[in-house]
Amino acid sequence: MVGPDTTLRRTLSIAVVIGVISGIGALIFYEGLKLGTRFFMGGILGYRFPDEGQSITAIASWVPPDSIWLLLPLICFGALVSGLLVATFAPEAEGHGTDAAIRAFHGEGRVRWRIPLVKAVSAILTITTGGSAGREGPTAQISAGFGSIAADILGLSARERRIALAAGIGAGIGTIFKAPLGGAILGAEILYIRDFESEAIVPSFLSSIIGYAIFSSYEGFSPIFGSAGGVWTVSQLPLFLFLGAVCAAMGILYIRTFYKTRAAFTSVFSRFGLPPHIKPLCGAFLIGVGVILLAHISPEGMMIGLGSIGTGYGFLQLAMYNMVPLLVLLLLPFAKILTTSLTIGSGGSGGVFAPGLAIGGSTGGAVGLVLHQLLPGLVPLATVPVFVIVGMIALFGGIANAPISVLIMVVEMTADFSLLIPAMGAVAIAYILTGEETIFHEQVRTKAQSGAHRGEYRVEVLEEIRTGDVMVPAERVITLTPDDSCAHVLSLINETWHTGFPVLDDKLLVGIITIGDVRNGTAPGTPPERVRTVMAHDIVTIPPDATLEAALILMMNHEIHHLPVVHPQKSDTLVGFLTSTDILRAYTRHVAGKARSY
Repeated sequence: MVGPDTTLRRTLSIAVVIGVISGIGALIFYEGLKLGTRFFMGGILGYRFPDEGQSITAIASWVPPDSIWLLLPLICFGALVSGLLVATFAPEAEGHGTDAAIRAFHGEGRVRWRIPLVKAVSAILTITTGGSAGREGPTAQISAGFGSIAADILGLSARERRIALAAGIGAGIGTIFKAPLGGAILGAEILYIRDFESEAIVPSFLSSIIGYAIFSSYEGFSPIFGSAGGVWTVSQLPLFLFLGAVCAAMGILYIRTFYKTRAAFTSVFSRFGLPPHIKPLCGAFLIGVGVILLAHISPEGMMIGLGSIGTGYGFLQLAMYNMVPLLVLLLLPFAKILTTSLTIGSGGSGGVFAPGLAIGGSTGGAVGLVLHQLLPGLVPLATVPVFVIVGMIALFGGIANAPISVLIMVVEMTADFSLLIPAMGAVAIAYILTGEETIFHEQVRTKAQSGAHRGEYRVEVLEEIRTGDVMVPAERVITLTPDDSCAHVLSLINETWHTGFPVLDDKLLVGIITIGDVRNGTAPGTPPERVRTVMAHDIVTIPPDATLEAALILMMNHEIHHLPVVHPQKSDTLVGFLTSTDILRAYTRHVAGKARSY
């Protein structure tokens, strides 16, 4: 027998292995992104792009591309090669990887061995050539894939495999964003719409810490974003709640646009029988044309176009420094929604986390600047960066159904814990207003709907309900007497569709008769028998305070479908009647009621 200490040691050992793999995997992936961005954006496009984490002085020297028209062949090249890789070697690596990792958790907990490599290369090509996508989705799927590989090698059980996968999601995301606490919680929170994977939280903590230490030892321990130094006051709290409502609306627009775009691409390519590997190319072409057109309208159009491609983090950093015009902030969220939908919705590889933060941040910046112009005394310019950061948290925390982890992650990414109060209010409003809208369609509502917990959840339900709460009360039970004829029994069966009846003699339980007893005890062509001659005298009964689990076990052991419910001290006093149908109906209602209560 495996004791709790052995199980704990195995779980922690798994977490250590996942942490090391996630840290190394995230580091290689991140370096690939940096190398690709410098080569494609900087070298070929001549774009001195703004970058997250830069100081005000450094980021102020950003320069638009020398030849913006080169973006079109560049983004199309990345999309075509990425599409070919995915369609040829791993179709499940298409789109944003977080959903694939969530699906694997609720399924068998398995990810094919080739997925991490295919996902990494395809995502690097998509993001660094101008696709609007983030690095969190690929990192989640890559780390989850490595967790699955480790589970295969170590021969882990189904439960341990799922814990390894969830820990990989949390460690990978927490590592690449230098947000180990938020990432660890995200690995447990992002799996459900209204639930939390508590078993994965401690392993995720350990994996995330180890991954973060490995990654940051090479990349540095400074936060992702440079400090904006924003300030806020208690009198502004209602404005942050208002921002939460605005972010909820923008988040719902993001979700619906994204999935309608994906459905449109799928429908068109299916209808005309087009090869799937050119889907990302079509999306990339539309993005390239759109950005080039915007760039030729005005300098603000150039900023909107450039801010809508890639991760968008550089322009978030500019917004935190109050270096983005109001017109750009007003239009950038809509442009980012469109380019992300065209990139990932068409089958490109990348995450929806970074675009979600960019959409939320620019929405927050726009709201902050508008309020500054309307109420300069209440909202000084120095407060606008706070609106940017709070917008990031509110929008994505709401649409990911992960308010706690996203709140902590963004605070870690900005190293500004003073923003917790306004961010908590905004993300709470956004979370409530978005309801069950989610950017991750593979999330299930609660553990009751998850393949990882379905069996254990059923047992818990049956243990919670008492027989007396489900049975048909004695006064409503159709009963027979020993002197009734079998013909009368058959008539009752035809009228009521019931297949079994208790038999009472002077109000005392003396037997039970079923359709099988009547058919087996009455020969064709013989006079009608009486109930007393064919009924079962050896009665299996159950008291009203027994659980449905006990009732179901009795039915299974005796191969019966009916149980007379009797008084606990008087086994011949009928108080009710229970059937297998009653148990099934009670289970269904109880599960539905629990799901609604979350």
